[in-house]
Amino acid sequence: MQGKKLLIVEDDADLREGLHFSFVGDGYEVADAGTRREGLKEIQKGGYDLVLLDCNLPDGTGFELCKEVRKFSAVPVIMLTARDTEMDEIKALELGADDYLSKPFSLGVLKARMKKLLHGRTEAAVITSGSIAVDKGACKVYRDGNEIFLGKQEYRLLVYLMENKNHVLSKEQILARIWDSEGKYVDDNTVSVNISRLRAKIENDASGPEYIKTVHGVGYIWKEV
Repeated sequence: MQGKKLLIVEDDADLREGLHFSFVGDGYEVADAGTRREGLKEIQKGGYDLVLLDCNLPDGTGFELCKEVRKFSAVPVIMLTARDTEMDEIKALELGADDYLSKPFSLGVLKARMKKLLHGRTEAAVITSGSIAVDKGACKVYRDGNEIFLGKQEYRLLVYLMENKNHVLSKEQILARIWDSEGKYVDDNTVSVNISRLRAKIENDASGPEYIKTVHGVGYIWKEV
């Protein structure tokens, strides 16, 4: 599909090269990675429309990578595995994969599933509120059409607030969703410090915020402007 950017995370060099050649011929812009680490690094850059992810990688599993990616990106993921088991398929889908194929697979079937996912990636992957827009697939944030750059936790916090706009979120809810899910120790000031950082980047006046309002004694709310 012309203009679409695809990432192949596969340790089998022959398969990776074969897929790369075929997809370039179809008009995709294609990048490759042979390890979990390389794959994560590429996905963190953003801009990919779809990821093909092998379940077995030399430095970890595709399941682990998929779980990590879902903490910051909604990019469509099709997982590939040499094991045709129901449990693997269930695990992949539960961890956030959009589809699953067992090797050996039909290239035609793979391409058909890819097209279906790409056609289904509509405006639902973009969240907007007032002058703020978040492209979840590319992990990019814009204010008045200009890109602004957020840290990983700031980005996740922004998405969580915007997806729950006009609903009060307690500090406990935010901690559980953004930090505790990673098993990280945080203190009582973690939420307020990151809220302040986020306001400084997205608000016209951080001292008088339009979007992220404090609900004293409870938490925070994203107000639609």
